[in-house]
Amino acid sequence: MTTSLTRRVSALAAAALVSTLALAACGSGDGDTPAATNSSGVTLITQGKLKACTHLSYKPFEFKDGSKVVGFDVDLMDLVAKKLGVEQEVVDIEFATITSGAAFAAKKCDAGFGATTINDKRKQAINFSDPYFDSTAALITKKDSGVTDLASLKGKKVGVQTDTTGQEFAEKEKAANGFTPVVFDDLPTQLAGVLAGRVDAAINDNGPLLDYVKDNPTTAVVKEFDTGEQYGLMFKKDANGQKLTDLTNEVLKAAVADGTYNTIYKKWFGVDAPK
Repeated sequence: MTTSLTRRVSALAAAALVSTLALAACGSGDGDTPAATNSSGVTLITQGKLKACTHLSYKPFEFKDGSKVVGFDVDLMDLVAKKLGVEQEVVDIEFATITSGAAFAAKKCDAGFGATTINDKRKQAINFSDPYFDSTAALITKKDSGVTDLASLKGKKVGVQTDTTGQEFAEKEKAANGFTPVVFDDLPTQLAGVLAGRVDAAINDNGPLLDYVKDNPTTAVVKEFDTGEQYGLMFKKDANGQKLTDLTNEVLKAAVADGTYNTIYKKWFGVDAPK
């Protein structure tokens, strides 16, 4: 969301977010048990919990099923929580506060996920795990729209999700193809914009778009673009965050080796994971 799939804020906005969230954290009074160092040597914000930030909804990676947050990313982070001997607690928060590092600085979460593309800009602010998912950008539209590729978008409106690599891709391509990007706060409103005709098409990661068309047969993914994106789980960029990153990499490697990763992949995508 994609990452993957840029979800970004300006340096000034990011600094403001850090300041605002830090003040909120200091005076939250939420009654959580103070931080404690786990037996793995990782210090968690709240004893007995791995607090993981994401931005809902991004089906099938993270979304609500009733009152419970579920999805591919959620299941992977559950493996990390299990390794730590704690339970995962999902925190729904603006995506840019995670990728900018603001949510970590404000002690809102120990980890972050959200189908997030690994890139050099984000690496300056946060730690990424090893890649766990290959993704690419895709174009979705209504079947009767006449849109087949970027060139057919001339004079049309294209929905993008704020602070995503899909938005970044659209900004790079708009001049050459003559379309106008329209920014939405999240995936559900972006796709609702396509259905309602507010925009002629939308660009986002292929995973959630291919999932969406299964339940919305009037839409179609008409083009995918080889952007070479890979997702990573996110952590604070400090010594403790590095310990948690290293532990997560061990968990991911073991999950691939023993088949757990493939089981989770097949659960959410209906096919075996690519080799």
